[in-house]
Amino acid sequence: MSVELNHTIVHSRDNRESAEFLARVLGLEVGTEWGPFVPVDTANGVTLDFATVPAESIVTQHYAFLVSDDEFDAAFERITEAGITYFADPQGRQPGEINHHHGGRGLYFPDPAGHGMEIITRPYTFPAR
Repeated sequence: MSVELNHTIVHSRDNRESAEFLARVLGLEVGTEWGPFVPVDTANGVTLDFATVPAESIVTQHYAFLVSDDEFDAAFERITEAGITYFADPQGRQPGEINHHHGGRGLYFPDPAGHGMEIITRPYTFPAR
């Protein structure tokens, strides 16, 4: 049996706001609300189900999205046009810059709940462990 990630729940202060934010940046569609969840589907079949929870219970998470060069360009344009703060590094020490790790491009930006979102054009490769 092959194992695949099917969906994950993303805690947010406002499920609709966070789902629409990410969908807008990535050029995706917001799905139909189902119970407490507002879904955003990715091309590889993983759904991010945004759920509203009390702000004090949100633990910051990191979500990285592998995109094509054209999708990166489009997302980057939407990020800059919207005035969204972005960084070349996850610690936020390189504001307004993109990185070129692993022969591609990448950047980090916060979502409305404070989660660290990342877009990259090449998957990270590391030495064998």
